[in-house]
Amino acid sequence: MVTGGDDLIHQPLRLRIMAAVNGLRPSQNIEFAQLKKVVEATDGNLGAHIATLEQAGYVAVEKVFVNKKPRTRISVTPAGRKAFCKHVDYLRDIIESSGAG
Repeated sequence: MVTGGDDLIHQPLRLRIMAAVNGLRPSQNIEFAQLKKVVEATDGNLGAHIATLEQAGYVAVEKVFVNKKPRTRISVTPAGRKAFCKHVDYLRDIIESSGAG
């Protein structure tokens, strides 16, 4: 049984962000605009939650210019992938112990 969830990841929008970036290959990233559509968030809300995850070391943020336009790309870090998997295991344990799984 896995004990304790991750309070940073547990917040609903951060959970959706981590699920989206965890689905990427290790060398892949997702652009801010695309992630915004996937998780259905506003610019400001998404930016704030990405900053929280970046401070925790769960995501990496890269700012680049494409055709003179700024682009923000987000990827999961190894620590973020590990934390997300552990949190999913924690949730799975809850479901299975409740008899619902």
